[in-house]
Amino acid sequence: MIRILEEFGVRDKDFDALKTVGDHLAPDPTLPFRETNGARFCLDSDQGSISRLEFQPFVLSVKEDFVRHDSGKLRRFRGIGDNLQLNKAFHALLFFKYFIIRDVYVSPRPNLDMSSAKWVSTVFPTRTITTPDVLGEPALEGVHSDGVDHTMTSLLGSHNMTDDSAETFIHDMREDNAKRWNETNPAFLRGKFQHKKFLDTVLIVDHERKHSLSPVRAVDPRLRATRDVIIFFTRKPATKGHISYPYDSFNPHLEFPLNLNIPSPPTVAPTVALADTKKVAMADA
Repeated sequence: MIRILEEFGVRDKDFDALKTVGDHLAPDPTLPFRETNGARFCLDSDQGSISRLEFQPFVLSVKEDFVRHDSGKLRRFRGIGDNLQLNKAFHALLFFKYFIIRDVYVSPRPNLDMSSAKWVSTVFPTRTITTPDVLGEPALEGVHSDGVDHTMTSLLGSHNMTDDSAETFIHDMREDNAKRWNETNPAFLRGKFQHKKFLDTVLIVDHERKHSLSPVRAVDPRLRATRDVIIFFTRKPATKGHISYPYDSFNPHLEFPLNLNIPSPPTVAPTVALADTKKVAMADA
């Protein structure tokens, strides 16, 4: 990932700044062990651009395979700031995801406009925190989907976290929602992945594979443990009947505007990595 992002002009100072994003997050509105900011972006194939969209509440429902105490509730996250929005490594992650997903067919979700040239990408830099009193859960909801076309997570860093923490398990869609990661049916397990190093990344075809995660556990249980990631949810625009339809504005963000021209994909060695990754994505789809 570092080699690929460097082809988009990312330098050491950009990577170093990205690693500190978790130090500037706000309390999550519904989870006591998490700090999270959020932002919405439009990935537009026709215009060849990525732009920031105005604030809208965020909501996921049981109908979208997301079963948790806050399913169906509107959640409002504090917006990301310039420390992330202006970071070239962050821009390159958006470009990377765009190039991977743009030509890959995925099983369509109900009430999404799959013919649109646009995607809504909702981005959540997130810190999961374990303390002597609270166990941090990257996925308290257990087995779930995220109500999107693609879910991508990239690791920014961790502190005092055990080597067996926060493992991602990939499940067949037949697996029951809300099951704990260690209570699932082995026959439905399709793979597992663990973010270990800076920018380790997984991209899931969200309507074709469910996923779950194990908790964040502390090496020294007397001290706080943290795990920082950026989550990129990407889906086609909602149509009438979708729970997010009233909150799917494509108006630009006036206070923190951003408009990026999507560059050409890398043309040297990392192009091979992009092509190989796309083959894997297509084979899995």
